[in-house]
Order: sequence, then structure tokens, then C-alpha cells
Amino acid sequence: MATARENSLSTLASEELPIYSLPRSAIGWLTLFGPGAIVASMTIGTGELIFSTRGGALFGYNILFVFVMISLLKWGLVLASSRHIVLTGVHPYQRMFDLPGPRGWFPLMCFLILAICMPIWVSFLSAVTGNLMAWVTGTSGNLEGGIDYLWGAVILAAALVLTGTGGYSQLERIQKAIVAALIFCAGVTLIIYQPDWMALLKGAFIPHLFAYPTWLNEAYPRIADQSVWVETTRYVGVIGGGAFDYLVYTSFLREKAWGASAAGPISNEQLAVIASDPAHPVRKWLRAPFIDCSISFVLIVAFSAVFVACGSMFLGPAHKVPDEKNFLDLQAQFMTRIHPWLLPLYVTGAFLTMFGTVYASLEVAYTITSEMARAASREFVERHEQRIRKITIGWCGIGGFVILFWLFVYLLAGGENKPRLLLAILTPANLFTGVLMCGVFCFLNLWMDKKYLPRPLRMPVWLMLLNLVSFFVFLVLGVKGYWEHESREYALWSLPVMLGIGVVGAALANFILTRPKTTGRR
Repeated sequence: MATARENSLSTLASEELPIYSLPRSAIGWLTLFGPGAIVASMTIGTGELIFSTRGGALFGYNILFVFVMISLLKWGLVLASSRHIVLTGVHPYQRMFDLPGPRGWFPLMCFLILAICMPIWVSFLSAVTGNLMAWVTGTSGNLEGGIDYLWGAVILAAALVLTGTGGYSQLERIQKAIVAALIFCAGVTLIIYQPDWMALLKGAFIPHLFAYPTWLNEAYPRIADQSVWVETTRYVGVIGGGAFDYLVYTSFLREKAWGASAAGPISNEQLAVIASDPAHPVRKWLRAPFIDCSISFVLIVAFSAVFVACGSMFLGPAHKVPDEKNFLDLQAQFMTRIHPWLLPLYVTGAFLTMFGTVYASLEVAYTITSEMARAASREFVERHEQRIRKITIGWCGIGGFVILFWLFVYLLAGGENKPRLLLAILTPANLFTGVLMCGVFCFLNLWMDKKYLPRPLRMPVWLMLLNLVSFFVFLVLGVKGYWEHESREYALWSLPVMLGIGVVGAALANFILTRPKTTGRR
């Protein structure tokens, strides 16, 4: 009787669960690298090119330990999220609707955070690219320095035009090309400059206490005035990407159809078949996100090491730090020290990297919004997919333009020496999306695993422990970062307000949707 039932379940699974053929060689598995390229390329623009260089200039090789550890923790986060959709066909956003409390309160809160933070990120990335364009064209001092934001608006407009022909396949092609070019340049840089390899290894694996260099007070008093904790926590948020990027990564797995990801929610019977067979194809497909994520984060650490080394070797001794006036131009000397003719190569690479990140951010915002809506109603998304895309990208674009215009007016009215506010605006959003929410999503990974997966399919112990440690680390770093930051009151009020709106809004929506309909008088 039991055998007949098992055969029935096996037949059901094979007939109703479409699974792509597994790669047959190690090279075949490596060629699957794609979604991870998007994660890597999105963080390289801000994380490695800007903040790794900045960290190297301020703290030397020792800051690399932060980048290695945070990359490891975020790797565990994205791996745990991706394996769930590969095994069950269910996206983590859909699981969030089943959290205790009014149905959908947590996704609604996430939506509010996204609606606030994504335009800030888009404006920041556009402004940084505009800063590069102002330096290249020799217009940096025009309009009291506000020319950066006008260039940024042009960059954002170009990215919005590109989204009209966009989609996952185009995004993957662009980001893979950028990553390939950067791998080549990073490798050449290390070979030529030959950093202190022992110091680099010690910095990567031995923790240190951080303190600003003594020359910073005179050279960059605004940086010296802020807490070291705020500065280093900012790196935690940008290195490796933010929490929403990783849930978008799980959506990209559906595009790749790895395992059961594209099949939709599979039945408990099918899940039981997968759990009972260690050699089931769905379980073997878990190798794909493992390989893809691992390659992505190895590249992130490698790029971090290159730019930390360059910042430590060249900028620190010269008492120079990438700041809001020169986010990307100081890094040009890493190439021009080899030969002045390499300047166009750096400018082209930096521009393509940053522009690709602006474009990717718009696509990511749409994917997140679409995934949230899909979790609530798949039919609604299928009917209104293009409308959701236009509204989401339009919101991010208009919000980005508004912030850029405000920053432009602020500088134009205050004079060239007036402090720029780009990092002041970014940091609170970065702490939300890149630190605190990473901890929350690690906890959700553990909750989903225990609630929905049979024991044979749950995370291995080492991955469970990694997510548990990540939960506490990101929570402590985020709370401490806000406590040390000048926007402490903003954080203390904004998160509870968004939480309250999520709970009350979800409760009201549930009441309206479940209220019995009354018929009118005949």
C-alpha cells in the first residue's frame, strides 16, 4: 500500500512539475552564472569603486575584514532565500503574507520602505555619475557645484529611456559584460602594483578597531566630525547590495527556471516526493544558486581587495579621500599611474559601471513591486504588468528628479562652500535597506524554512547558524548606526510609523475584502 502511494506521488510529481535538464559537466554549471552577475555589478559601482577606495584611504588594509565578513553574511542570506524558491516555487514575499498578525502587514511595510528609499538610491547613483561627467567635461565648478545634479538628471533620463526596451535578459547581458571588463582591469591592476600581500591577507582575516587618521581633521573636517561607526556601517550597507536586491535575485531565478522556481507553488505531495528522494532533480538544482551566489560574492570580495589596496597605497599617503565633490575622479590615478593614456579607459569603465547601476536600480524597483503584487494576486499582475512597470519606474524617476532638483537649488542658493547633502540623505536609507532589513530577512529565512519545508529539505546546520548570526549582527549594526547618526530621531520615528501603517493598513484591507457583501432591495 505504501509502495503504491509512493509510486503515485512520483508519477504526479514527474507529470506536473516541469524541470529543466541538469548541466552535465562542471563547465555547464559555471555557465549558469547570470543572476549573480547582476548582484555583483550593482554593488561594484558604489560599494567597491567608491566606498572600498574610501575605506582603504581612511583605514588602510584593515578595513577589508569588514568587507569579507559582510560579504559572507550576505551570501548566507541570499543563498537561504534562493534555495526556498528552488525547492517550493514560492517566493519569500508570498510567505510574508502568512506571518502572524493581519495578513500582508509585513509586505505592506516593505512596500512603504521601498517607496521612500528607491528614489533616494536612484538620485544618489545618478548624482555620482553626474559628478563623474562634470569632472570629465571640466564643468565641476559651474553653478556653484550644482552642475553635478544637472548632469545626474541627464543620466537618469537616459536610463529611463533604456527601461523602455528593458527586461531581465537585457539586464543580465549588460551586467555580465560590465563584470567581465572589471575582472580584467582588476586583475591587471593587482599584477602591476603588487600590493603588500601579507598586509592584505591580515586585513582580510584579522579584525581590528578602527580610528580615523590624524591628518583627516585638517584635510576633511566634515568626515572627521562624524562617528567612525557611522562611516564603517555605511560600508556594511553598500557592500554586496541591499536586502531588497536579494529578494529580486530570487525573482530572477524564476526567469532562469532553476528547479521548481518557475512552476509556481508546488503541492505538499510533490514536496514530499522531493524530500524522500535525495537524488531528485529539484534538489540537485540547489547547486545552481550555490555556484552563482558564490561566484558573485567572490568577485565582490576580490574587487573590494583591489580598491582597498589602491586606496591604501595611493590615496591615504596623499591625504586624499573620495567625498561628495569627487566620488570617482581620484580613482583615475590608479590607471594613469600606469600610463596617462589609460585615462579614457578608466572614464569609460567607470561611466558604464555607474550608468549600468542606475539602469539596474530602476529594473530592480519594478521587479520588487511586481513580486509584492504577485504575492497578493497573481492574476492582477498578469492583467496589469505593464501598468505596474510604468508606475514603479515613473515613481522612482520622478522622485529621483525631485531630489536632484532640490539638491541643485540647495547648492545654487548656498554657494560652492555649502556642505553637500548627498551622503546625509543616502545614509538613513542605506541603513534601512542595506543593514536592518538584511537582518530581518535572515530571520524570515529561518522562519520559512522551519514552517514550510520537511526536515530533509531544510537548510544545513551551518547555513542556519550563518543566518542566525547574520540576524543579530545586522540588527546590532543597524541600531547602533542609527544611534550614532545625526538622523537618530528620523529613524526612531520613521520605522515604527511605517510598521504601524503596515499593520493598520493590512487589517483594514482584510476587513474590507472579507466583509460580507449585502444585496440591495429589489
